[in-house]
Amino acid sequence: MLIRKANPKDAEIIASYILLAMKEIAYQFIGEKSWEKAKQFLINLICKQKNQYSYENCWIIELENEIVAVAVVYNGAQLQALREPVAQEIKMMFNRDFNPENETEAGEFYIDSIAVSPQRQGKGLGAKLLQFLIDEYVVKMNGTLGLLVEKENHNAKKLYLKLGFKVVGEKMLAGKQMEHLQV
Repeated sequence: MLIRKANPKDAEIIASYILLAMKEIAYQFIGEKSWEKAKQFLINLICKQKNQYSYENCWIIELENEIVAVAVVYNGAQLQALREPVAQEIKMMFNRDFNPENETEAGEFYIDSIAVSPQRQGKGLGAKLLQFLIDEYVVKMNGTLGLLVEKENHNAKKLYLKLGFKVVGEKMLAGKQMEHLQV
């Protein structure tokens, strides 16, 4: 098993996994319920630098030369700068304005999304990736790592709590009430 930073060549599989984690939110961003359009939107962003979904912010797990898990992580203090290219892409592709709630802020490295291949779920890969992120951002960088989880996603929340995350509040994202967790 190899955990590494992504590169632009990984964009298509990363986009598919990000959509697993945030399909309804992506649909709300683009204003359409189209897997293919949402995927192409994400591929365009993943291939570019300096945006929320850029390959620069993606960590992947490779197992037997196959990408099996993805996490998108960035410094919350950079949210507005990283979000601007996303807004431009939405305007260009879908002629929509993009003004979602702030999901993170200065003072935390933010896990924007995390997903494991459907064929590999339940085998501890999500926990391994989260533990790696905790080691990178909390232990090595002495930072705070945060994420949002839907209140109804009890299995994910249970995993996060088991790994040391604590509920620190609530935030709205794309019209949904989310729990904000940090470690």
